[in-house]
Amino acid sequence: MGESEGFLGEAVALAIDIGGTKLAAALVESTGEIHGFATARTPAHGDAAQMWGALQALIDPLLARTTPDVVGVGCGGPMSAFGEHVSPLNIPAWRDFPLRSALSGHTGLTVAVDNDAKALALGEGRWGAAVGVDDYLAMVVSTGVGGGIVCDGALLDGASGNAGHIGHMIVEPGGRACACGAFGCLEAEVSGTAIAAITGAPASDASIEMRERTGRLVGRAVASVAALLDLRLALVAGSVALGYGEVFFEAARTELERSARLSFVRGIEIRPAGLGDRGPILGSAAVGLAAIGC
Repeated sequence: MGESEGFLGEAVALAIDIGGTKLAAALVESTGEIHGFATARTPAHGDAAQMWGALQALIDPLLARTTPDVVGVGCGGPMSAFGEHVSPLNIPAWRDFPLRSALSGHTGLTVAVDNDAKALALGEGRWGAAVGVDDYLAMVVSTGVGGGIVCDGALLDGASGNAGHIGHMIVEPGGRACACGAFGCLEAEVSGTAIAAITGAPASDASIEMRERTGRLVGRAVASVAALLDLRLALVAGSVALGYGEVFFEAARTELERSARLSFVRGIEIRPAGLGDRGPILGSAAVGLAAIGC
């Protein structure tokens, strides 16, 4: 790591969180200490080059401060294995964009890319509410909906690295059309984008009834995942879930009580993720640090 005031000699990751609403980046030590946190709005229009330019403009000042040991990225999916090509559903400008190689070429560093919700799961296990827990689900309910699953202490990847896409579980058969092409997906019903489309107003202005419905459908999806994978803990982050607060979580718990009936999942906990608004950037850092064994 290059010399820079404020660092304590720990391994440092350039952490990058790529979302449909905003981009974020920071330098994160292996202790979880965050330096130089910066954000920018995700370009709403333009092509792949403009999106890449916005990302470069965000990270270059951080690279000027120090030479990190690794770059860790959390990005919406789907993506090919190891994030070689990403096609976030909520970033139309990037379809099969070569994110890992672009960042590697730009920084000259080892780059690790994973789904943003899988990254959150790693971060929660390293610094958050799942420390010491071997089996859990971490999910994000925000502009989109994603998830990451840890079983037997290991993050599930799947054949192409896309395991955990809870946002594309069907929770309302015959429901709203989803960007993935299916109907009634969790993301199509409870994401911030979906709620705005349903109500005609920002998700933050949703009625109590819509907030309860959001929690109920998330609880329904969690019950299915828990029964499939024998999980007893679900952590939920994201601006929609955390913004709706106890109304959301109480509705989710009520649905879990109704739907999680097998003995081994009865009583499953669903609660806010422990890292709060630091979760996405710390999750991205965890992806990078894990890649270099730190």
